[in-house]
Amino acid sequence: MSTQNKFTRRSLLSALSLAPAARLLSGQQSPPAGQANPPGGQASPQGEQPPKYLAEVKLVNLFASVRDKSGKIVKDLTKDNFSLDEEGRPQTIKFFEQESSLPLHLGMMVDTSLSQARLLGDERSAGIKFFDQILREDRDLAFVIHFDNEIELLQDFTASRQKLDKALNLLEVARPQQQQTQQGGNYPQGGNYPQGGNYPQGGNYPQGGNYPQGGGYPSGRRYPQGGGYPQGGGYPGGRGGGTKMYDAIMLASDDLMSKQKGRKALVLLTDGVDTGSKVTLYEGITAAQKADTLVYSVLFADADAYGSGYPPGYGGGGMGRRRGGGMPMPMPGGQEGPDGKKVLKQIAQETGGRFYQVGHFNPLDKIFADIEEDLRNQYNIGYTPDQAGEAGSFRHIHLTAKTAKKKDLVVQARAGYYAS
Repeated sequence: MSTQNKFTRRSLLSALSLAPAARLLSGQQSPPAGQANPPGGQASPQGEQPPKYLAEVKLVNLFASVRDKSGKIVKDLTKDNFSLDEEGRPQTIKFFEQESSLPLHLGMMVDTSLSQARLLGDERSAGIKFFDQILREDRDLAFVIHFDNEIELLQDFTASRQKLDKALNLLEVARPQQQQTQQGGNYPQGGNYPQGGNYPQGGNYPQGGNYPQGGGYPSGRRYPQGGGYPQGGGYPGGRGGGTKMYDAIMLASDDLMSKQKGRKALVLLTDGVDTGSKVTLYEGITAAQKADTLVYSVLFADADAYGSGYPPGYGGGGMGRRRGGGMPMPMPGGQEGPDGKKVLKQIAQETGGRFYQVGHFNPLDKIFADIEEDLRNQYNIGYTPDQAGEAGSFRHIHLTAKTAKKKDLVVQARAGYYAS
């Protein structure tokens, strides 16, 4: 495989090292429309402040799917069925398309850590069938990434079913010697969290305990348990850690999806447990939001892979301990690690995707068919905000829909966007 198709540890570190510079540059704003730059690049006259808000406001686009209370997709709504607000203020829908014909850019992201060893066969066969059914060769493209202690692009964007099938057939778990407990990395007791914090053990997120723009994670949620494991990220029972799910989401969003136009979605197959990422859950979600990418998170877990690390009856979901998921992982000293189910639900909700859990009555083939139906029946909605947002701030969106008989419907759309 060519080196250009592989996200290596080195490429990840390089990408992360550029992040502060990118944030700094994003804070430098252009002068308002019609106003020239100062001659020779000189600063503005003393006393004048750079504009705080953008002079031009772009159309904000949402892709939404709608279901009734029984879960059946609703296809025949009009613009008048929808209500939209931003930061609590009603907005006027200026663009509406009942069924989007825009090209679809789709990413399949598969967890190949040791805990997934007995699940990869099902994931390969279901993924091949999914690509065959959903992709239109004349307009849609897809890629495949696997992640464990490394992140690897097995197939870049392509319309070729053959190439995608080949990539899925390359899926294999990391060798045991590759999965080593992270010592001295970015977690407590092994170095400090970014910006010198001690999160989670030290209590506070960098910069005084809260998220950017005054402490509120979008929709008021805090990211669970700080994202990674204490003591450097090892699995219970002595298994080596290093699953880089948050890093994978960020790289797929920044390096692949951000360059595309139209409809974009990631399908994330994992048990939801991250043990080695250098970025946080918050940063992974933010990257997907900034790339306008929906994330469909699929909890597919083999509890037996963790041995005594899980209690009897773990996971439920109609499959006993075999394929449950979603219980907080016991940690040394009686602590609880991240709840994979909670994490995956949050990723889906904040990006406008959906959460699924594989079980006896909800097999992977059925889940993929449901995702396909979702992506084939999206409403394309656009509006111009009544107020320009401060550059870099998160703008909360609330989209609702009702039938002609005023029956409430379940709308699936992203929670907001970042002003630019």
